Amino acid sequence: MQSDQATIGRDGPGPVDDAGTHHPVWLGLLGSFRLLRNGQRVSVRSGGKTEALLAQLGLARPQGVARQVLLRAIWPESEESLARNALNNVVLTTRGLLGEALGGATAVIQTAGYYRLNHEAGVAVDVSQFEILAAQSDWYARTGDLTRAASLAERAIHLYRGDLTSRGAEAGVILERDRLRATCLALLMRLADYAFYSGEFGMCLSYALQLLAYDPCREDAHRQVMRCHVRRGERSQALRHYRTVQTILRAELDVEPELATTMLYEQIRLDPGAV
Repeated sequence: MQSDQATIGRDGPGPVDDAGTHHPVWLGLLGSFRLLRNGQRVSVRSGGKTEALLAQLGLARPQGVARQVLLRAIWPESEESLARNALNNVVLTTRGLLGEALGGATAVIQTAGYYRLNHEAGVAVDVSQFEILAAQSDWYARTGDLTRAASLAERAIHLYRGDLTSRGAEAGVILERDRLRATCLALLMRLADYAFYSGEFGMCLSYALQLLAYDPCREDAHRQVMRCHVRRGERSQALRHYRTVQTILRAELDVEPELATTMLYEQIRLDPGAV
């Protein structure tokens, strides 16, 4: 799966609205399903067909989702004719819910058997906005502008309210959820590294622990936690954290810490001033 359409050109990234303030319709799929119309929550039945349709379209490629794909995903046990009628009804319901906010434009566009959200009229999806910001952060990191890269990473993390909430169990949805989470973790590590080298050890610790809440086995984040404790004058806490790392890795993966983690522990134990 691939969401939305903004790209990063060779001359730099384009603009993005990460708060949804300039979009009359905002679809949130990260952390929880949210549908906003002019900033106000729209009531949609949890687990219902409208939510399912919007979730499918929110993760669609730019050309949209084929009708047959939607029918199989949302009405897998229905006869095709009944499923087609149901799809038409849900699309009409969605258009009725959101059309006024879009100045009368349709929220869902149907072209040659494909359905997509009307981004041109003002429908925005948090997943695509998150990915645009992440791509912008990557671009600035590659150009060496680490301050700008960190600022964009922070904006992206603000959008990441949790893992993708799409209820589908198919492989594509699972892979998309994992991919977005991996992007989130990379951004958190970028923020932790930037904070550390800026001397903001409290912020670094916060970002690293936030990352570990998602993935407790990330040793690069654990090492940053240990370094932060040393820089904050908490050498004993840094040493204890190594024991925590050992416990987690043995319980989760039945492995020992990486050599780099053990070497850092020895350095903290024997020569903390060098950390």
